[in-house]
Amino acid sequence: MEPIKVGLLGMGTVGTGVLRIVEGHQDDLQKQVGSPIRIEKVLVQNKDKSRRYAVEADRLTENAWDIVNDPAINIVVEVMGGIEPAKTYMLAALENGKHIVTANKDLMALHGAEILAKAAEKNCDVFYEASVAGGIPIIRTLIEGFSSDRITKIMGIVNGTTNYILTKMSQEGASYADVLKEAQDLGYAESDPTSDVEGLDAARKMAILGTLGFHTSLGLGDVQVKGISQVSKEDILYGKRLGYEVKLLGIAERQDDMISVGVQPTMVKTTHPLAAVGGVFNAVYVYGEAVGETMFYGPGAGEMPTATSVVADLVAVVKNLKLGVNGRKMFVPYKEKKLKTAEQIASKYFVRLHVQDKAGVLAKITQVFAECDVSLESVVQQPNKSIAEAEIVIVTHDASLASMNRVLAEFEALEVIQTIKSVYRVEG
Repeated sequence: MEPIKVGLLGMGTVGTGVLRIVEGHQDDLQKQVGSPIRIEKVLVQNKDKSRRYAVEADRLTENAWDIVNDPAINIVVEVMGGIEPAKTYMLAALENGKHIVTANKDLMALHGAEILAKAAEKNCDVFYEASVAGGIPIIRTLIEGFSSDRITKIMGIVNGTTNYILTKMSQEGASYADVLKEAQDLGYAESDPTSDVEGLDAARKMAILGTLGFHTSLGLGDVQVKGISQVSKEDILYGKRLGYEVKLLGIAERQDDMISVGVQPTMVKTTHPLAAVGGVFNAVYVYGEAVGETMFYGPGAGEMPTATSVVADLVAVVKNLKLGVNGRKMFVPYKEKKLKTAEQIASKYFVRLHVQDKAGVLAKITQVFAECDVSLESVVQQPNKSIAEAEIVIVTHDASLASMNRVLAEFEALEVIQTIKSVYRVEG
């Protein structure tokens, strides 16, 4: 029985996991697809380097074109990461009629439309389940599981590093700087954590999820992004007092074909399932008009969870190959992109202020809210002996982003307000 031959671009953490699963689960895979799956060649940076998982020397190459241009290879699995040269190799492989499985969220978020267009032209598959939320099969779920429904909202914790940091800050009362250093020491955060902590990683994933959920081509530039670097342990403490946990949430919403996508630290009601998602775990909450509310939870990264998603995509490509239907299930956005304006984006807000400690201050603050058409759900003034000013925490009812921006602009000019310490969206 002739094997299906696969080229593997990259043998880092995820690439090693792919090799382990394909070679360790060969009997199960053969039963599913009807033939062996063989990793024919593996791209590495240094063939002579010692590795945790042994691979025969004749299967290793330091030249990606040995894989991309090999006519015997049917499928290319890209787990090297980054934009270039991965994009060049992927497009060349498609040009050569090879199918693609990738875990590259950056590439798919920024250049997914170009890659999918080339795949459609060549009747090739491009699957990228592992690019979002590691071991959670959320992409296949959005494309297939919700194909008969209309998704109105996707809300999720899609970055394990920031969730680990916020969980530790919440559980231990530690500062952001201290927990970030611990996360770096444990390998959860990179030495340069900018992509994670400033929300860029999550934003790329939400662009992918929004595109799939709403059938509209969304890019990174369509996502409003705010990271967690300014979240303080005081914010988390006040949130707890009011019944909230702080999470970095990606939120994509659609109403009457108008879409908004954002990533920001958010106060999540402790009764909401996302509030209980701790550590490096991910979770995605999907609202469908027919099915209602659903949640998908699991490990968001790591060798074996991510590799499991890669191999699941590999199996799907091989099944299509056997049936002769490659390229026919390609997801192509077909709806015009219509982004909500600031007047159309609405949510509750948490606002923490340091103000002058004197009579009449609260009246002036509430007057600003009223003039900007923002109603208040709760106002709490907490004693804080560590500061000379008074500290006021406000939670609003649903208000437009434009209205809240007007409130904050008025606050900047209001003499009785010393500092706007924090502003967060509220969910749940």
